[in-house]
Amino acid sequence: MSDQIHRKIGQLVIVGFDGTSIPSDLRALAREMGLGGIVLFGRNIESPEQVGELACECLGLSHELPPWVSVDQEGGRVARLKSPFTRWPPMSSLGRGVNIDLATRFAHAMACELRAVGITLDYAPVLDVNTNPENVVIGDRSLSEEPVAVAKLGEAIVHAFQDAGVAACAKHFPGHGDTTKDSHLELPVVAHSVNRLRAIEVQPFRVAIAQEVATVMTAHVLYSSLDEDRPATLSHQILTGMLRQELGFEGLIISDDMEMAAISDGYSIEDATVRAVGAGCDMVLLCGSDVDKQVRVLEALIRAVENDRLKRERVEESFVRQEHVKARFLRNRREWRPLGTGQLRTLLGCDDHFSIAQEMERFL
Repeated sequence: MSDQIHRKIGQLVIVGFDGTSIPSDLRALAREMGLGGIVLFGRNIESPEQVGELACECLGLSHELPPWVSVDQEGGRVARLKSPFTRWPPMSSLGRGVNIDLATRFAHAMACELRAVGITLDYAPVLDVNTNPENVVIGDRSLSEEPVAVAKLGEAIVHAFQDAGVAACAKHFPGHGDTTKDSHLELPVVAHSVNRLRAIEVQPFRVAIAQEVATVMTAHVLYSSLDEDRPATLSHQILTGMLRQELGFEGLIISDDMEMAAISDGYSIEDATVRAVGAGCDMVLLCGSDVDKQVRVLEALIRAVENDRLKRERVEESFVRQEHVKARFLRNRREWRPLGTGQLRTLLGCDDHFSIAQEMERFL
C-alpha cells in the first residue's frame, strides 16, 4: 500500500496524550502516518501561554493537512480550560429565557478565547434535547427540554463559533437526551419510533446542518428503530443513511471517544474503529494516552483497506471532506503563532466576557 494512503488513514484519527507538550512517541507516529489532530484535556493544560505553544507545536504533526487542535469546552461541568479563561455557566442557562442574543454573545466570546490559544475545533454545542430528568450524562449540558428552543439556540451558537473562526460540533447525533444510562459506562438504548426521533431528537441537528455546522459527533447509543444491532457510531443506516443522505450533512462526522464502555464492552477498539469509518465516520476520537493502542488502531485501518473490508474509496472520501472543512477553518494555519502574555491576559476572562457569564447565571 502506498505511503500516500497510509497518511490519509492517519488523518482519520484525533488523539489524546499525557503531558503539556507532544510526547516523542506521538511525534514519531505522526512522522510515519500523519494525524488528523489532537484533543486536549485538563492533563494537558498548564496555562494559556502553554496551550498556545502546544497548539503551535501540533502544527508539525501532519504534512498533508493542518491538524485540528480540539477541546471539550461547553461551560458548566464540561470545561477543560479553567481560570484565567472565563468560567461559563452550563448551557441550560441559555434555555431558560431562550435568549438568542445572549447565546450569540456567549458563543462569540468563548470562541475568541479558544482561538486566542490556537484551539480550532470545540466539541460544542450539545444539541441533545433534555427530555428525560433521569439523564445523568446530559442534564444541564443540554440547552433545553424543548426541541425548538435547542434548535434556535444551537443555530445561534454554531453561527457565532464559526463566525469567530472556531469549528463547531453538534453532538450527540441522533440525540442522547432521553437516556438513563451513561455511555461512558455502558450502552444506552433508545426505543422511540423513527417518527418521534425525527420530530424531537433530530430536529436541532437538522437546523445546525442548514447552518453549515462543520462537524457532527456521533452518539454511542443504540436506537432500535433505526438499527437493531449497532450503536449510532457503528451504524451505516444512521450515519450514512440518515445523517448524510436524508439530512444532507456535508461536513465531518466525528465519533465520540472510541474508548468509552458503550463501545469497548462490545468490540475491540481496532474492530470498532474500522466499523465506525465504514459506517460513515470521517474521524475517530482516541482520547486515551496509549500510543501503542493508537498505533494498533491505525494498523487495523490499514489492514482493513488492504483486505477490502474497508473500501479505499471510503478513506479517500473522508480525506476530501477534511480538505474542504479544514480549508474553511485552518487556512494559513501553519503561519499562526501564539499571542503574547499581555494580549492573552487582556482577552481571557475580560470584563465583557465576565458580564456575559453573569447575565447567563441569572437564568439558573
